[in-house]
Amino acid sequence: MRAMRAMGRRRSQWSSAARTSASLTTTHASRPAAPLAYDNGPVASDTGWASEARSAGGCAAVLLGLLLLIDASAGTLTVLRAALWLGLAALLLLVLWPARVSAGPGLLVSHALVRTRVVRTDRLVSVRWTDGVAQRLLLRDADGNRAEIDPQVLINNPPLWRLLDEGSRTSLARGTLCCGETALRQISARIDRETARTVFKVSGLG
Repeated sequence: MRAMRAMGRRRSQWSSAARTSASLTTTHASRPAAPLAYDNGPVASDTGWASEARSAGGCAAVLLGLLLLIDASAGTLTVLRAALWLGLAALLLLVLWPARVSAGPGLLVSHALVRTRVVRTDRLVSVRWTDGVAQRLLLRDADGNRAEIDPQVLINNPPLWRLLDEGSRTSLARGTLCCGETALRQISARIDRETARTVFKVSGLG
């Protein structure tokens, strides 16, 4: 009888431990993921993004206003046509809306209107130019993450470029960056030219 009681007590303890473990596991799984944070160090962002976003919104609003005014003047304005013009203005806003680029130590984030892309600059695999009329710098890291950024953003924001350059140097030291030294040198040369031009203008020599 004592043996049976001991076995009963052990089963009760095991059941209690199992319930406690399951409860902890459920609580941990339901806990939301921590927000993305930069490592300790400087953080830089595109200082001209706000004005570009306002310009994009202004262009979309002007287009919508003109289309509605033309329809109203012609007496052809209906709810359906107004909805059509509103959709067209929204499409223009989507095309013109600039991605907001920010960077920290080993990390670059591009916040677009509908999607956010994160790339580890200290684990870059390739940096290359995209094809097309408007060139973009395409970054890809060892985890397969990709981000396209306008090179003018880096030219207008030297702190952003410095963080990207530091991350790319770390990638080179680690041996992960196999393709991209040429593109990075080209960006560096353009930034040096713009910096020299700005210095000449400020000093009155340009």
